[in-house]
Amino acid sequence: MALRVVKAAPFDPNDDSCLRVDAPLVVRWLVEFLRQECVRRRGVTRAVLGLSGGVDSAVVAYLCARAFGPENTHAFRMPYKISSSESLEHAQLVIDDLGLQARTIDITPMVDGYLSNFEPDASPARVGNVCARSRMIVLFDQAAKLGALPIGTGNKSERLFGYYTWHADDSPPINPIGDLFKTQVWQIARELGVPSVIVDKPASADLIQGQTDEGDFGIRYRDADRILHHLTQGYSPAKLKQMGFDPGQVDLVFAKVESTHWKRRLPTTAMLSKSAIGEFYLRPVDY
Repeated sequence: MALRVVKAAPFDPNDDSCLRVDAPLVVRWLVEFLRQECVRRRGVTRAVLGLSGGVDSAVVAYLCARAFGPENTHAFRMPYKISSSESLEHAQLVIDDLGLQARTIDITPMVDGYLSNFEPDASPARVGNVCARSRMIVLFDQAAKLGALPIGTGNKSERLFGYYTWHADDSPPINPIGDLFKTQVWQIARELGVPSVIVDKPASADLIQGQTDEGDFGIRYRDADRILHHLTQGYSPAKLKQMGFDPGQVDLVFAKVESTHWKRRLPTTAMLSKSAIGEFYLRPVDY
């Protein structure tokens, strides 16, 4: 009897199946992760987070509400004078839907106390960094006041692109969505019931009117995430181009990842012994 040879379907670089997740399972896992890391390991039952009005922080708010209860989830809106009113309104949708403990703290006086008096000609990028670090000051101080832990809201796509302020957005000790690409965050958001107006709007750092993440990147999240997925699976840029990915997009994504490795590491320590913390010496939990 002759064997029938079945040819594999040609690889489709536009296929999003590699990014699909079992959303209900991921939600249960992330809720348990928050309880494990905060309650069982650290003995902390309250969470604080910055609620920007975007999908990432909204997803984290919904996860925290499930993990700790809305009465123990403290959301802070921290607008700067150029922040859009829409961002505040969208954050309020989440607060109202979940019944979170919420507070609005305008960071304009603390930011302008530095910029207006000492650096009036700061570029938009520098202004954004000062805002991000000011927000972390507020979150960590409020966490100390409330006996809570700050929870991070950065997704994997942003982290791989280095699209965040060092020692600001990445400062919280717990991050439930840091291993989810942006396209996967959208899937989880729909599973959690995040308002569609938040899920469907263009992602933006809300620093300049009309600014969007994808405009800054020069590539759509969906295209970038497919490339990022295969890069993190060990495929080389040359191999991805052979597989049919757009060469220009591959080069763009690879360059961003390669140039921002330093942002994804702890500060480099000059090693003088075999017990340099974070270099050689690791507690059992660190393995």
